[in-house]
Amino acid sequence: MLRISDDQRRARLQVRHGLHPHHRFASVEDLARGVVALHATDPATIVLQAWARIDGFQAADLERALYDDRTLIKHMAMRRTLFVVHREGLPAMQAGASERVAGQERGRVSRDVEKAGLEADGAAWLAGAEADVLAALAGGREASSTELRDELPSLQRSIHYAPHKSWGGMQPQGPRVMTALSAAGKLVRTTNQGTWTSSRPLWGLMDDWLGEPLVPPTTDEGVRALVEGWLRAFGPGTTADIKWWLGGTVKATKQALAELEAVEVDLDGGIGWVLPDDTDEIDDPGPAAALLPSLDLTTMGWFERPFYLGEYRPQLFDSNGNGGPSAWWNGRIVGGWRPAPGGGDRIELQLLEDPGKAARTALEAEAKRLGEWLADIRFVPRFPSPLSKAP
Repeated sequence: MLRISDDQRRARLQVRHGLHPHHRFASVEDLARGVVALHATDPATIVLQAWARIDGFQAADLERALYDDRTLIKHMAMRRTLFVVHREGLPAMQAGASERVAGQERGRVSRDVEKAGLEADGAAWLAGAEADVLAALAGGREASSTELRDELPSLQRSIHYAPHKSWGGMQPQGPRVMTALSAAGKLVRTTNQGTWTSSRPLWGLMDDWLGEPLVPPTTDEGVRALVEGWLRAFGPGTTADIKWWLGGTVKATKQALAELEAVEVDLDGGIGWVLPDDTDEIDDPGPAAALLPSLDLTTMGWFERPFYLGEYRPQLFDSNGNGGPSAWWNGRIVGGWRPAPGGGDRIELQLLEDPGKAARTALEAEAKRLGEWLADIRFVPRFPSPLSKAP
């Protein structure tokens, strides 16, 4: 069996994720194609992921792709997570991940409204609420969730969850309707009315925003395309890695691996998989420094993370599994970073080990570069790590 060492995995990571200065991406579109999708739950993360991987990047480059050219689309997909995906990959993502999320969301909402006594037939109520939203946005209209809630009585309903618990309360159902519709590929987050550090999206119909119908392939074809894309960008990885990232089942993961004729390889941490045309070693690009934001696509790319995270999970990941801002050297995490307390344009490094003089110098240069790029822009990571919250 072919062996792929952790050193080789880290070399692949640096090259294929654009973390090495000799292997940057040319544009945000190339980046989205190359890594399958960008994490987008935290609006600042979208921009900072691109900044770390594209020389000369400006936030306006992303806004142009998202809102003017519409080559990139914000979409809810794997693990009920918001991503930015290239529109070429949107049909496969819809079939391979989003449809499953939409079904799960619709089932939860339907059961909850019935359990709360809001409606006798939760599925029928949800279908009616979804039809109201789709009708309100017909004809290319864009509207905020607040505007839609104010004009549609079906979005004004709430249920009382956990009524006998101290943490219970009223839960509006309007946002859950919008979530189900977006995962189903019917709605899309269109123009952002906030800055790049905030999220105040308008909503529109997906087909209107794309200018053409969204036509997904079959579920199996979608899953296979997603697994192939992940292996191309993140491989090698284990079955557990792929299943977790996909948010799917072991059965679907194994079926896709078989159809792709993926090759078993021996990893330092067990058995992994690569595509049949990806068995050759790549040249080590040499060490490089990178500062990645919370929920970065690389930090969150695998389920089994020791080859790049080491023993630092308690410091870098919160209790819900969200990775915070991270400092990288030679393809592995050596600490974190945060905007310096008190404001200003200074970025504070929080190293968890001494990576050596060359690494410290390179990381300090990256911190200076990021601080100068941010200038007077202030942001707070939506998912800070325990390390970044430390005094």
